[in-house]
Amino acid sequence: MKLEIQNLVYRAGGRTLMDDISLVSDSAHCTALLGANGAGKSLLLRLCHGLLEPAAGRIRWDARPPRELGAAITMVFQKPVLLRRSARANVEHALYLQGAPRAARRARAAAALELAGLEDCMERQAAVLSGGQQQRLAIARAWALKPAVILMDEPTSKLDVRSAAQVERTIGELRREGIKIILTSHNLAQVRRLCGEVVFLHEGRLVQQDAMDDFFARPADDIICEFIEAQTF
Repeated sequence: MKLEIQNLVYRAGGRTLMDDISLVSDSAHCTALLGANGAGKSLLLRLCHGLLEPAAGRIRWDARPPRELGAAITMVFQKPVLLRRSARANVEHALYLQGAPRAARRARAAAALELAGLEDCMERQAAVLSGGQQQRLAIARAWALKPAVILMDEPTSKLDVRSAAQVERTIGELRREGIKIILTSHNLAQVRRLCGEVVFLHEGRLVQQDAMDDFFARPADDIICEFIEAQTF
């Protein structure tokens, strides 16, 4: 699904938090949103999802606004919001809300949990899963809705190396299925492994959008060079 953003502006509390952002990202790319804390990465995800409305400009997915797309766009938050139920029930409840028939809910939930490597955790309570397992459960729940796009806010933040690798493998499976993924990250090695495109934001403005290799080979601004250096050491 192709993303087009034109002259996007977002204001809150009398401040302009996103200023005149325009970009186009096609469906083939896994896109990383990079930038320092406060750059506007998470805010841009929420605008792309339709959770927030811009003050000016527009966002279109295949020429349609986010609010018209329903479950075709899903979002996985940095700290997943999970129900006090089993892993399977968390996925099945999302499918119930989508209107999936009872018979289909169980099969799709099982397939989603298997995709995320959680087939042995189906009946365990979500609250007792590790941080990495909870993140993979949130991704499985999103995938079960059969979206065209999944937005991910720091999907491996605060996870240990093994858990982060498992989440990355799950993201890789989603990419192979042709799902458009946009994620925020401070992990440059992860971006190199997963992404084909980078969008760099600074203080609510777009500084550079480029193919991943070109972005790291030819940073467009000293701000980007400083960011890369800071994240490398």
